[in-house]
Amino acid sequence: MFRSFMSDALGAAREAAARGEVPVGAAVSRGGALLAVAGNRCRERSDPTAHAEIIAIRAACAALGSERLTGCVLWVTLEPCAMCAGAIAAARLDRVHFAAADPKSGGVCHGARVFAHPQSHHAPEIVEGEGAVEAAALLRDFFDRRR
Repeated sequence: MFRSFMSDALGAAREAAARGEVPVGAAVSRGGALLAVAGNRCRERSDPTAHAEIIAIRAACAALGSERLTGCVLWVTLEPCAMCAGAIAAARLDRVHFAAADPKSGGVCHGARVFAHPQSHHAPEIVEGEGAVEAAALLRDFFDRRR
């Protein structure tokens, strides 16, 4: 039975915004169970790699005791950047659901299109759009407040 975990990712994005982070959230599921959920923590950790996707992938790997996330799905509120797409390929996630497209910095359907390159070790199934309106609004509101 299919179950979406986009609401968990959106919740993590809202929490990230409340911490002053860019509001992006991610969740990793397997077989209908939630393995990990995270929001951006780049500012908090002074770490440009502390994207929600990277943190969630690390936590899911730790939960499973494996560097591979075969059979797992990543739910993320914004199209992953090229760095995160590389991590997704390395982790061998089966599918990625992302809410809002990122024409400026995306690395999946825009920009680098990491999975389309022959050097990509793995190309997950990509599903886009679920939760896009709320995810885009969170980002727009966040950046409007900062300007």
